[in-house]
Amino acid sequence: MKKVIEEFLKAGAFGVVGASADRSKYGNRVLRCYQQHGLKAIPVNPKTKEIEGVTCVASVPDLPDEVTSISVITPPTITEQVVEQAARKGIKNVWMQPGAESPQAVNFCREHGINVIADGSCILVVLGYRDH
Repeated sequence: MKKVIEEFLKAGAFGVVGASADRSKYGNRVLRCYQQHGLKAIPVNPKTKEIEGVTCVASVPDLPDEVTSISVITPPTITEQVVEQAARKGIKNVWMQPGAESPQAVNFCREHGINVIADGSCILVVLGYRDH
């Protein structure tokens, strides 16, 4: 899993699918975690214009091409749609945060050659997140 995580973190920019303006939600904490580590992260939220000072995109296909890794913080049924969009977009790495994973989404990633992290690993723990 370490190698898959290292590959994920090599991206030039990261998409945060399920980003939230609510600072108590994981969709916000994951975005801030990237920011705390000086990494470029783009929130994906169709209902919000801006989160934590960063302009949102409405969906995975709207992400800039430099985004090759996405963190997914969505309900499993939405995650299944997200990974299909990611495959069409050419996303190479998908990190399903705990609670976002579904067996169908994981299998889809594997069948389409997408590096997938869905073993319960949390980016907030791996990178180290400080709530402040």
